[in-house]
Parts: sequence; structure tokens; C-alpha cells
Amino acid sequence: MCGVDEAGRGPLAGPVCAAAVILPQGLILEGVNDSKKLTEKKREKLFDVIIESAVAYSVAYATVEEIEEINILNATMLAMKRAVEGLQVPADFAYIDGNRTPDLDIPCEYIIKGDARSMSVAAASILAKVSRDRLLLEYAKEYPQYCFEKHKGYGTKLHTDMIKEHGPSPVHRMSFLKNILK
Repeated sequence: MCGVDEAGRGPLAGPVCAAAVILPQGLILEGVNDSKKLTEKKREKLFDVIIESAVAYSVAYATVEEIEEINILNATMLAMKRAVEGLQVPADFAYIDGNRTPDLDIPCEYIIKGDARSMSVAAASILAKVSRDRLLLEYAKEYPQYCFEKHKGYGTKLHTDMIKEHGPSPVHRMSFLKNILK
């Protein structure tokens, strides 16, 4: 059984990321919880613990171009599908955080607030969030004028001010910027 979650549906920039994690049956990882309830430092620490403990894990993305082409919901489902298909050990079943399931070749079930109710979904939440945040730190080096290291692509005042000042970058989601670029 794998748990699946995503990170980055709401930001103005960068891809949406999903992770799938298979943990040993009955394993309890101290501190693992919904990634949004953890500090960045705690997520970073747990990232390595999860990878070391997992039977298998996979992190996958849907690009900004895919988000623009098929919309954020479908891009999220695509990233989740890629994460499940990328597992080194195939899963027989998937628990998906949220209220929808991607089109998978294995049985799956969604769990609302799954990252608070399933250890494997919570682990996937952390892997997805940390992986996406690390990618945005790389974008910060490539596009320093946007301060991605501070907001990770989310629509903060600083970020929207930088978009207004410098215009969008190639990693911005143009469909998300309509109100900002008026």
C-alpha cells in the first residue's frame, strides 16, 4: 500500500509535485504529520528519515507548461500518477490525500485529510513539500529578482510586488497571474 500526496497546487510559480511512499507495515515514524503542520527544519529532518525507512518512494512533477495546458487539478492528478508509477516496488493499492483519485492501474481510495490520518500519506506529504521547496531554492539562484527562497512561489505580497516590478519569469504560471498583471 502506498500513500500519495501533493505540494504546490496554489503557488504562482513552479510545478506541482507529488510523492508516493510505501512504508513497512505498522511503522510509526515519530513526528511525521501533515507537512503544513511542521516547520521547514522539521520537514527537512524527516525527509531523510522517510527515505531511509521507506520500502519504496517516488517524487514526480507536472510542469508549469502542463499546468497551463490541462489545468492545475489535472496536472496534480498527472503528477500523482507519475509518482505511483515511479515506485521502485510496485504498490497494490494507493491511498490518495484529498477528495479525488488519479487514473491509476491499481485500486485506490481518496482520504480527506489523509496526511493527518495515514502515516504513508503524511510521509508523501513531506517528501512532496520538501522536494518542491528545494526546487524553488534552485529557481531562486536562477531568478534572484523574485526572492523564491522566501515565499517558494506562493502569492505573498513580496512575490506579487516582484512580478509587478520584473514581469513574469519562465517558471510562472501565467493563468495564475491574470489579476496581478492587469
